[in-house]
Amino acid sequence: MEKNSAAITVIRRPAAGRVLAEAYRRVAGSDREPANILAVSSVNPRAMEDHARLYRGLMFGPSPLSRLERELVATVVSRANVCSVSGPMSTPM
Repeated sequence: MEKNSAAITVIRRPAAGRVLAEAYRRVAGSDREPANILAVSSVNPRAMEDHARLYRGLMFGPSPLSRLERELVATVVSRANVCSVSGPMSTPM
């Protein structure tokens, strides 16, 4: 386990138990780390998967905002919250 800059406990893939490892696979694929915005929910794998569905719906679902506008909003909010982002999630669920 590690704590990020916001002091949130994150369980990374190498330390993940079976349930979390399966959630990571469903959220990020078998060989990638999930985006930080999802990894912060790693202490609760079910919440992480629910969060992934919400995030993907907001970022990839129907919206009056373009994908670029949504990424810009996410970047500005992250910056205002002094959060580090690992980049956009490139594929919807």
